[in-house]
Amino acid sequence: MAKLSALISLIIPVAVVLQYMIWTIISNTACTATKLTTSPKFPAILIFGDSTVDDGNNNYIRTLFKGNHYPYGRDFPDQIPTGRFSNGKLVPDFIATALGIKENIVPPFLDPNLSDEELCTGVSFASAGSGYDNLTTVASGAISIFKQIEYFKKYLVRLKGIVGEADAKKIVNGALFILSAGTNDFIFNFYDLPTRRLQFNISGYHEFLQNRIQVFIEDLYNLGCRKLFIAGLPPIGCLPIQMTAKFENLRDRKCLEDENLDAENYNQKLAKLLHQVQAYLPGSKIVYADVYKPLIHMINHPENYGFVETKRGCCGTGLIEVGPLCTPITPLCTKASEYLYWDCIHPSEAAYQYLSKYMEEEVLPKLLYI
Repeated sequence: MAKLSALISLIIPVAVVLQYMIWTIISNTACTATKLTTSPKFPAILIFGDSTVDDGNNNYIRTLFKGNHYPYGRDFPDQIPTGRFSNGKLVPDFIATALGIKENIVPPFLDPNLSDEELCTGVSFASAGSGYDNLTTVASGAISIFKQIEYFKKYLVRLKGIVGEADAKKIVNGALFILSAGTNDFIFNFYDLPTRRLQFNISGYHEFLQNRIQVFIEDLYNLGCRKLFIAGLPPIGCLPIQMTAKFENLRDRKCLEDENLDAENYNQKLAKLLHQVQAYLPGSKIVYADVYKPLIHMINHPENYGFVETKRGCCGTGLIEVGPLCTPITPLCTKASEYLYWDCIHPSEAAYQYLSKYMEEEVLPKLLYI
């Protein structure tokens, strides 16, 4: 009996150790199992910016800038209004699926039900109404770009808790980072609400914003980002809301060439800046993503994409409806796929799908092959 007791006393600690080891392995496979089935080029996707890439973070903050109500999401799976400012998916959703990073969509970081598996392959920190200028979020109540960095730090803490520090570093170093913002800065602070025009001319405002972008990139780099593409400005002067604001006779509405020229000049400066920043950040690959070119081509050649309307959104009159003005009782167009814009600011899912194809063909290869 003594020998049996001694044997049992040896077996129990060993069993406890084995149980702990098994539990540890299981808890860490949340990311490992996912990583084995995804593209080895990018283990995760991490998104920052405004409503063009906000997958629903604004659902969880106090702001009027919400897309979590019908008719937003009308063409999303199961017609769910997720908080995306479109009738369906956004560019990051399409890219993440095409690269094999996600099976379907990119979740928002603030989702309280976010699983470890989803977190491991990436999230969006973006917030509708955000921008590079702090005044932009004062007007919108959105999550500022630099506040999104703070959320990213919380993401890192959680990620390390799931997979450990070494694997977390590998995931972040290899992740695809996307930044899309800037349009709100010009609409809120320079064109429609000319607060910054009292302080800057257009060239000075370009420089002000791009100085902030440079700081943002450096902050991301110091936290592990190595592969990043940054979207430039769209043809702002062709947004339905901008044309509506400038033309008294709605029949005369057309793209505002001065605002489009401002966007083109900004984009040229941004592309040059990103090349310079990459040069002094060792091991980084920072790519300019031109959204102006594909969008203006859709506007000028709608028949190539199946669009019949490019000057107004599908929701309501398409002239002023966005966010709280695009409601469950607002009349809608029959086929959103025939409209470049879903509301008076945001592209339709069809337009986003064409944009994502452009990114996959023209931008991602520059990050994949260093």
